Amino acid sequence: MDWLTKEAVRYLGYKNSPVDTQTLSLIKEAFLSLKSVARKKSICRVFDLKREDDRLLFADISTDSRSLMRNLEECEKVILFGATLGSEVDRLIDWMSIIDIAKAVVMQSCAEALLEEYCDACQDELAVEFEKEKYFLRPRFSPGYGDFSIEYQKNIIHLLDSAKKIGLTITDSYMMSPKKSVTAIIGLSRRDRRCCKSGCEVCEKTDCVFRRNSK
Repeated sequence: MDWLTKEAVRYLGYKNSPVDTQTLSLIKEAFLSLKSVARKKSICRVFDLKREDDRLLFADISTDSRSLMRNLEECEKVILFGATLGSEVDRLIDWMSIIDIAKAVVMQSCAEALLEEYCDACQDELAVEFEKEKYFLRPRFSPGYGDFSIEYQKNIIHLLDSAKKIGLTITDSYMMSPKKSVTAIIGLSRRDRRCCKSGCEVCEKTDCVFRRNSK
């Protein structure tokens, strides 16, 4: 089972349970359909990072999030990052929800895995570029992780001008459009710690059913 399939299985909530052949077939079919319509786009901007009175300051963002503070330990700058699979993926999932709910559930999970794979690839490219300047990347950290409020989603989208650049917008209730999109903060440090990229490894919600390596 390749990494992408394993991620889809994890998002489906299988944890360590065996996956039946029918589900694996649906996953394979879903990936083929999603890849045919996905229009992957990403954007990023770099800002200096300051610390003042137990707060992190970058661009127009000021936060006292302890989780983010730990993630950005020893960092001098931050990358604000946004990525999306595009609106066609949303439309495909919505259509599938009408005609076959089981396939739609599988497709939702596969889309999440596909987005994660794309973000990892983007971060790998950024790592190569910034290593030329002797900077090393920290794991992606998104609004909603730990005590870093999801409300900062709006700040990041505004600072990236993502609506104009990649078609990524946000509602008053902090729902992104297209739905299969992500924003994140990536720390830049002079210290090479070769950290993991993202996700479960930096999230404090240890009881999440989608957590990697959960027991």
